Amino acid sequence: MRILLLEDDSRIGSFISEGLKQSGYAVDHRTDGESGREFALLTPYDTAIIDLMLPKLDGLSVIRALRGQKQTLPILVLSAKTEVEDRVRGLEAGADDYLTKPFALSELLARVSALIRRSTQPGEQSLLTAADLTVDLLKREVKRGGQKIELQRREFALLEYLLRNRGRVVTKMMILNHVWDYSFDPQTNVVDVLVYRLRQKIDKDFEPKLIQTLRRSGYVLDAG
Repeated sequence: MRILLLEDDSRIGSFISEGLKQSGYAVDHRTDGESGREFALLTPYDTAIIDLMLPKLDGLSVIRALRGQKQTLPILVLSAKTEVEDRVRGLEAGADDYLTKPFALSELLARVSALIRRSTQPGEQSLLTAADLTVDLLKREVKRGGQKIELQRREFALLEYLLRNRGRVVTKMMILNHVWDYSFDPQTNVVDVLVYRLRQKIDKDFEPKLIQTLRRSGYVLDAG
C-alpha cells in the first residue's frame, strides 16, 4: 500500500517516512503543497498524511483541491494547531481524521491503518490471490497452500505489486520506483536479489511456480 506524506519539516518527515516503511508501506514524501497536490491527483494512493502549514500551497487548500476533484482518498491531517476551531476547519475541508503534534508514531500508524480499513469497501480488494497463494493486505498476512509465510517488508511490497499487476509484465525500473520509492542505477542487481528471495519463500516448495522471468523485459506473476 502506498501513502502520500506532505510534511515540510525534514526531521519529522523522515521520522514518519521511516516508521511507515518499517510497517510495510511505500511512501512518497513531498515538502510543499503544490507538488503534493499534483502527486495526489496523478498517483493512486491508499492514504494521504497532510500537514496544514505547507509552503507554496497550504494543507487546507490541498485538501479542498482534492475533494473538488471528487477524490475519495482517505486523508489524515497532521498539525501543530491544537485549537478546536482548527480541527473543525480541517475536517470541514474534507479530512477524515486529525492528529496534533507532538504525536506518538504508534498512534499515527493506528490511525492510518483505521483509515485504510474504513475506506476498503466490500467490493474492493483487500485479499489478493493467485493459485493457492493469498495475501491479506489489511492483516499483512501471506499464505500458500494454507501455510503461513513470513516476508520482510520489501518482499511483501514486491509481492503486492506483482499481484496487483497479475498477468502484466513489470520492469526492473517499475519495481525500483515502487518498492524503493526512488530510482537506482538501472544496472543494479537489487531487484534480482529481491525477486530471488521472494521466490525462495513463495515458489521454491510449491507448484505451480508463480513468478516468471521474461528475459530483457522484466517479471510477471501468473498462475498459468
